[in-house]
Amino acid sequence: MNTTRRLSGGVSKYIALALLLLFLAVMLFPFYIVTINSFKEPSEYVAGGPLSLPHGFYVQGIIDFWNRVEFGTKLANSLLISLSVAVLGVALSLLNAFALGIGRVRGRIMMLIFFMIANTLPQESLAYPIYFFAKALNIYDTQFSVILVFAVIQSAFGTYLLSSVFSTLPRDIVEAAYIDGCTKLQLLLRIILPSNLPTLSVLFTFFFIWTWNEFFLPLILLLSNAKQTVPLAIATLQGQYNMDATMSSASALMGILPCIVFFILFQRTLTRGITAGSVK
Repeated sequence: MNTTRRLSGGVSKYIALALLLLFLAVMLFPFYIVTINSFKEPSEYVAGGPLSLPHGFYVQGIIDFWNRVEFGTKLANSLLISLSVAVLGVALSLLNAFALGIGRVRGRIMMLIFFMIANTLPQESLAYPIYFFAKALNIYDTQFSVILVFAVIQSAFGTYLLSSVFSTLPRDIVEAAYIDGCTKLQLLLRIILPSNLPTLSVLFTFFFIWTWNEFFLPLILLLSNAKQTVPLAIATLQGQYNMDATMSSASALMGILPCIVFFILFQRTLTRGITAGSVK
C-alpha cells in the first residue's frame, strides 16, 4: 500500500514538473522569437521566415534602431521616470497606509473603497482631466508630469495593499510602543518600516516594471521627441503599410532587456518579499 502511494506521488511530481516545463517553454517562446530575429539580416527573414535561425551575428538592425530613435535618450527618460515613480509611489503608499492601517483615521473604510475604485478606473477615462491638469500647472510635456501622475496612480494600489497588511499588526505592539514614549514618526521609522521592508521591496519592483511598460498616458503627456520613453520609441517603427520585422524585433529586445536586468537584480528581494507575505 505504501509502495503504491510512493509510486503515485512520484508520478504526480513528474507530471507537475512536465507541466511546469511546458508552461516555461510557452512563456519563453516569444522571447526566443524576438532574440533570433533581432540578429537576422532582412533578406534572411524574408527567405527563412520568423522561425529560422540566423546565419550569423547581424547587429546592424540594433545599431540602426538605436540611432534612428535616439534610444540612449529614451532609455535615460524611462529610467528616470520609472525609478522616480517607484520611489515616490512606495513613499506615498507607506504614509497613506500608516494613517489608515495604524492610525485608524475616521472614514478609513470609505477611503479604502475610494482607493479600490481608483484602481479599477481605465486610463482612457483619466486622459482628458490629466491633460488639462498638466496644462493648467504648466507641466505639460515634462517628465515630471508623468512621474506625478503615475506616482499617484500606483500609490492607490500600494495604499490599499499596505493598509490591509498594517491593519493585521497586533494593537498591543502599537500601544506598547506609545507607552514606551515612541512618537508616531519613531513608530513608523523604527517598527513599521523595518518589519515591512520585504513587502515594500515587492511594491518597488512592481511599480518600476508597470511604469516602464506604460504607453497610453506618456503618449498624451510627452510631446517632444527628446522627452519620450522607450515604449513610445518602439511604436514609432510601426508604419501603416510596411514594417521592418528585424528592426522591430531588435527594438523589442532593446525594450525588454532593461526590465529583465532589473528583475534579475531584484529577484532575490522579490522572492523574499513574497515568502514573507505568505508566512504572515
